[in-house]
Amino acid sequence: METLKSLTAKLIFIFAGILISLTAAAQDYGKIQEAFKTSYSYERTGEYSKAIDALKNVYDESSYELNLRLGWMTYLAGFFTESVAFYTRAIELKPMAIEARFGYVYPASALGNWEQVKTQYVEILKTDPQNTVANYRLGSIYYGNEDYTTAIKYFEKVVNLYPFDYDSLLMYAWTCLKLAKLREAEVLFNKVLMFSPNDTSALEGLSLIK
Repeated sequence: METLKSLTAKLIFIFAGILISLTAAAQDYGKIQEAFKTSYSYERTGEYSKAIDALKNVYDESSYELNLRLGWMTYLAGFFTESVAFYTRAIELKPMAIEARFGYVYPASALGNWEQVKTQYVEILKTDPQNTVANYRLGSIYYGNEDYTTAIKYFEKVVNLYPFDYDSLLMYAWTCLKLAKLREAEVLFNKVLMFSPNDTSALEGLSLIK
């Protein structure tokens, strides 16, 4: 009988602890939600430092959402190094998520860390090989570096997915031209002109072929 009483007391203690923990968690969510609400309000008025302070008041290193939001707000405030740190933490917390990696490229680009930018796009494509944004941006980076052989692979993939997308068609056409794939370039520039009649860039490309 004494053992049963002891067991009952332990169970009551455990349940009480669980209840307290759940109540505390609910209160924390309330504070975090209010902090997010406040940060949105300050963001709309361009008061980024105040938005950051509101989030830092409830900051939890293990919160993906807080790190993601702080990554964005510190980027808007021009604190690029700090933004990279918050996005890095978000990526560590959820390695398969691609939104934090897309966020990361903004401050990394602002800092001129193009190798890090490329790394993030490559990681995104490991998770989502058909992601058109990552493919297009990687193609653009390689095109800017005059690595047309690599660039064309990414533009081709986007055009295969979206055969009548203006930006992708145009970049694919120019890349073909740079690689002396003149027939392909001519076809692509003419498709651009279907989308955008009298397009200056497409007309320029065609003038270089004829």
